[in-house]
Amino acid sequence: MPPRARSLGRARSAARRLAMQALYQWQIGREEAGELVTQFTERPEMDAADREYFIALVRGCVQEHAALEGLMAPCLDRPVEQLDPVERAILLVGTFELRGRPDVPYRVVINEAVELAKVFGAQKSHLYVNGVLDRLAGSLRTTERGRAGAR
Repeated sequence: MPPRARSLGRARSAARRLAMQALYQWQIGREEAGELVTQFTERPEMDAADREYFIALVRGCVQEHAALEGLMAPCLDRPVEQLDPVERAILLVGTFELRGRPDVPYRVVINEAVELAKVFGAQKSHLYVNGVLDRLAGSLRTTERGRAGAR
């Protein structure tokens, strides 16, 4: 992987981590997306993040949360409201990316979400996140998954 791609990957990983934290906070306090963006873009950790990607994730997930949750609901084993807030935030980010960011390979979306769940989630939440997003990728990224399976 070229150095530029690696640095973009790290910046996007940092953006996802901050977006997940912002979405966790949103679930608890129901702040507006703009307030969350302002709060989080002032954090020192934002220096290492892809700021524009972070903003797109937070705004998109907050504004489209009902549609995103509707997409993920058939892949869940319980109602969305019963998900752990960390898992829910991670799944929102992953669902948003699977649906609206075809430039990000589905395997990257799933891997990034699993890594966040390993760090921030409960003991085995990464397995749950992996399963949900893998099923969702099966319906949202059929062409891409078909190409990957043909190799």
